[in-house]
Amino acid sequence: MLGDGFDSLPLPLGALPVGAGPGGENVATLVVHRCAQAARGAVLYVHGFTDYFFQRHVAEHFAALGYDFYAVDLRGYGRSLRDGQVPNFVTDLSYHFEEIDAAVRIIREEHGHDRLTLLGHSTGGLIGVMWAHERRADGVLDALVLNSPWLDLAENWFLRTVGTKAVDLLGGLRPSAVVQHEMDHVYGVSLHHEHHGEWDFNTNWKPVEGFPVRAGWLRTVRRQHAKLHRGLDVRVPVLVLHAAKSLLKSKQWSPGAMLADTVLDVEHMVRWAPSIGSQVTVVGVEDGMHDLFLSSEPVRSRALTEIDNWLDTVER
Repeated sequence: MLGDGFDSLPLPLGALPVGAGPGGENVATLVVHRCAQAARGAVLYVHGFTDYFFQRHVAEHFAALGYDFYAVDLRGYGRSLRDGQVPNFVTDLSYHFEEIDAAVRIIREEHGHDRLTLLGHSTGGLIGVMWAHERRADGVLDALVLNSPWLDLAENWFLRTVGTKAVDLLGGLRPSAVVQHEMDHVYGVSLHHEHHGEWDFNTNWKPVEGFPVRAGWLRTVRRQHAKLHRGLDVRVPVLVLHAAKSLLKSKQWSPGAMLADTVLDVEHMVRWAPSIGSQVTVVGVEDGMHDLFLSSEPVRSRALTEIDNWLDTVER
């Protein structure tokens, strides 16, 4: 799918309670891109909601620096999505820890890496933070990089408070109920090459308008947000990258959508990043989009260079 130099491995998973996940076959997929000599260890990428790994240029960038690169398509996402499954749905984000644990076992035990950096985007950033917190005493992670992580709901005070309580109630009673039929299409059309973007991706796995948001999934996201806001104990160095500004709630696409985060509020990222741990660096990227690696050039290269420079520092 990504061409020469890329492989994919199935990650069989344990069964979830009925109605707690996408249903059907419990499997994730590990994408592997190895370099000639991985002297600097491994990078593991975790994607966001309505997403999967297709950013070949990111894998090639880290491989050129001496890292073996891995990316996991979580259960119910991308390569792991099976016919008849509910896409992008679990009732507990911690279920995804099993996918990360399985990938880490391959990276460390089968491929022999003694250094690992986890790179999480958006919801994958939230999952990665919570996983790093839960595994903080296990010595399996060396650094955590977050690309526009989802650290709070990009809504007004009423929806972040009263709305969250309503979703918590509904998500417990009817977890599969749809609370939002589609995401904001402005971001999708800013990415895909058939609209205003430059990227070619599988729109069955990453619809331009996004997948429906279900109550049980949003309930667990908000519960994880609350836990993060109370303070975590991630014990490895953390880099939080975000766009310099947000452009939210636009009804129609405009050129400004190519120069801002149209999905999340970057002020939330700045506010809550210190709650992750005691070694957090926060960097804004001018003219960045929500996925900084899908921003136009030279913005995406600047974002990658920020990571390179930071890794040079923390690996000394």
